[in-house]
Amino acid sequence: MSKRTTEQSSLYNDLEKMETYELLVNINNEDKKVAVAIEKVIPNIEKLVDSIVSKISNDNGRLFYIGAGTSGRLGVLDASECPPTFGVSDNVIIGLIAGGDVALRKAVENAEDNKNQAWDDLKEFNINKNDVLIGIAASGTTPYVIGGVKKARENGLVTGCITNNAYSPLADAVEFPIEVVVGPEFVTGSTRMKSGSAQKLVLNMISTSVMIKLGRVKGNKMVDMQLSNSKLVDRGIKMIMEELKLNENEASELLQKHKNVRLAILNHKK
Repeated sequence: MSKRTTEQSSLYNDLEKMETYELLVNINNEDKKVAVAIEKVIPNIEKLVDSIVSKISNDNGRLFYIGAGTSGRLGVLDASECPPTFGVSDNVIIGLIAGGDVALRKAVENAEDNKNQAWDDLKEFNINKNDVLIGIAASGTTPYVIGGVKKARENGLVTGCITNNAYSPLADAVEFPIEVVVGPEFVTGSTRMKSGSAQKLVLNMISTSVMIKLGRVKGNKMVDMQLSNSKLVDRGIKMIMEELKLNENEASELLQKHKNVRLAILNHKK
């Protein structure tokens, strides 16, 4: 039976009577619990990451995130940051939110309550058994997310989840559950706080580890990043200078020629 920790009353009372400093210290004290909770489930995250890497590298699969509200927004955010960071196509990691893109900015009434909509949304991307689906829901009870992962599993997809309650219906519905139980929120039920922070950190861990294992990082550098602004161009030049022991002008010329840090390094070494 699901333990709705996310709905339990805050450990703090009379928040409106607290001075600003006290509010900030107490919120920070609660936030410190997030990393500790994640540490406990690293073995579960490891299993999911290895499964994702296997699917993407061997079957040309993709990784999908689905969620509603804060959870959906965090999935879309993580997916959208992978192309500029790692130089992958925006078709490799895809985030979907209940209610569509309009829900990124405004709440869409009842969007999360339709248990069939997620699969309909996913079918628009020709989702198939080569892909992996991760459902994200703090409560672990969101119909949109549960319906999506159940249908995906029926169709032979690898499924995982990120939730903040133990023994939830969502965790029961997937092969690779990640249950990060961070305890009651500072403001009772406000899962945009600790639960949202936990989800963001786990998503960072998953996508970054997957990209590293797929060869999208060299040493500790983002050698495939998109050079979309002057800051990133400067970073790319410094990477080339450090790797090839060139001066700034030489590195800059190489980067202008190849438009990619990895290609600049590889071609110069040849």
